[in-house]
Formats: sequence, structure tokens, C-alpha cells
Amino acid sequence: MPDVPQLSTLNPSTLDRIRALLAPDWAHRIAARRSAAAGLAVLALVAALRPDPGLAPAPVLIATRDLPPGVPLAAGDVRVQSRPTATVPDGALSDPAGVLNATPAVGIRRGEILTDLRVLGSRLTETGDDPTLRVAPIRLADPAVVDVLRVGDLVDVLAAGEDSENAQLLASDALVVLIPPPRNGPADGRILLVALPATAAQRVAAVALTEAITVTLR
Repeated sequence: MPDVPQLSTLNPSTLDRIRALLAPDWAHRIAARRSAAAGLAVLALVAALRPDPGLAPAPVLIATRDLPPGVPLAAGDVRVQSRPTATVPDGALSDPAGVLNATPAVGIRRGEILTDLRVLGSRLTETGDDPTLRVAPIRLADPAVVDVLRVGDLVDVLAAGEDSENAQLLASDALVVLIPPPRNGPADGRILLVALPATAAQRVAAVALTEAITVTLR
């Protein structure tokens, strides 16, 4: 009978394979679980070290004070601030020079991010024959009037008296440049933004503080 080689003469890798084959099933399961746990730990570490894209800083323009609608913006009205990307709204503005002399379409609170829908570009007020054209906000006494208006319409602005005979014409050929969506809450009139010569815009703004305003289509 030929001599059988002793296990001690086998190389270590062969011994390891034999031990693995002879190991009970529970040992294999424990080894598999340990390997899976180690893999999950590595994945968790990689995820923890990987920066969250939503936390990356993004530059935005914020209001440095409460900004009323219809008043052109000056350099000190806004500043650049970094905010997490995940919190930045669509259409957020980031260039201070791009909003210089632009006009808020609605009131903007201090610290609020400026977006393209809240600010009218200065070019809207540079059209027409009058270089002093300005945007003025008008709060209409009858919200239903706004529903028939469209951007680009020409309207006459009137101070509504007790009856139609006492209505006072404040401005003619005002250009409707923006109709902000209605806000939720008590009905207290709808705001309309119109482009007017500077003197007419000032007159309309002054009268609107004490009297109801309405418009008629041209």
C-alpha cells in the first residue's frame, strides 16, 4: 500500500480549504453575517463622509429691509447671502447689479430671498416715450376688475367717488405690467402693477392712501 501523505505536509491553503469544507453550517452563516455587517459598516462610513448636495452653499439675494411694491431697488436694499441649496427656491436671484432699479412686484420682507417672479426688471419701466416711466402698485377696491385685465392692457386710473359721476381721473394710458396672484385671507382688494410717468405714479400712490382706486380699460 502506498504511503498516504500526512496533512502536515500539505500547504496552508489546502488545509484552509479542508477546514472550510468540514466546518458546520452555522459557522458559514456566522461568517456570512460578519462579512455583510462589515460591508454595511463600510457603506455607512462612505455615506457619512460624502457631502450632502442639498447642504452645499448657494449664493442668493436677500432683502436687507422690508421692501414695498412698486419702489425701485437701490444698492443697499439687497445683499448676497449663502443658503443651503436644498432651501433655495426656483428662480432665486444672485446678482445685485441685475436688480438695481428693478421693482418689487409685491412686498418683500427683510431676509426674504428675491426671485424672478417677485421682481420686475428695470427694462419694463424703460419702454415708451417717457424716460421717467415708473411702476406703481394699485390696490383695486373691486377684486373682480382684475379678473378681466391682462398684462399689456392700457387702463385709466381713477379715484372712485361715492358714485360714478364723482370719479376723478388720476392717470391715462397706464400700462399693466404685472397682476400678482391673489393671496389667501380676507378680501381687501387686489394689487395691480402699472407703468406710469413718474409724476402720475406719485399722484396715484398719494391718492391711493386715502381713497379707493379703480381702473377702466382703454
